Amino acid sequence: MDVSILSWGDTGWGDEFFFATLMTLAVATCSFLLGLVIAVLAASMKLSQRRWLIFLANIYTTVVRGIPELLVIYLIFYGSGTLLMSIASSLFGIHDYIEMPIFLMGVLCIGLSSGAYSTEVIRGAVQAVPTGTIEAAQAMGMPVLVRFRRILVPQTIRFALPGLGNVWQLTLKETSLISVIGLTEIVRISQIGAGSEKKPFIFFITALLLFLILASLSNRAYKLLEARAEKGVRVN
Repeated sequence: MDVSILSWGDTGWGDEFFFATLMTLAVATCSFLLGLVIAVLAASMKLSQRRWLIFLANIYTTVVRGIPELLVIYLIFYGSGTLLMSIASSLFGIHDYIEMPIFLMGVLCIGLSSGAYSTEVIRGAVQAVPTGTIEAAQAMGMPVLVRFRRILVPQTIRFALPGLGNVWQLTLKETSLISVIGLTEIVRISQIGAGSEKKPFIFFITALLLFLILASLSNRAYKLLEARAEKGVRVN
């Protein structure tokens, strides 16, 4: 197997794979962070006492988790432009063709999926916080915001980290799906290289190895975060 095709420079594909890997990390990171924001809001809605908020949050998590991620991507890819043009036409009288940037579109697609899974992780983590710690803080007269910052949030993070680690790995893998909308990440550059050089095996094996490396490094990072979160916690 001739690996010189993966060298750096004009004659090889090494630099293309490097920048495609950076793009994969950028999309995964932004999508994961967007998903966390959505998840905090949706989990708060599910834990509220208002039935309509619970209903809306349940619809979001059920629909997004129940349909293929590729279908979500297609819906946003073809629907976002139509929606933007409709808004521009009705509010500003603009009738030109408008399209959402591909990077933003990819982040939104993967972020919606990531957020649906993270919602259940965060909701479960909040419910796992011992009520005794909250009651003790209340008995001491600790203000609500202080109680939230010092008691609820640290414990929720500790309980949520393992689940969020799984969501991150899922988000990282799902970035491969956005190759269908033309964003040049690892899978997309593998397809381009395989078609150009007529050597699909070496390009897709390289993509496989890159994803395994990213997954292994991510797993190691989450283990360190979990160990840090467990410091000072007494194990019965």
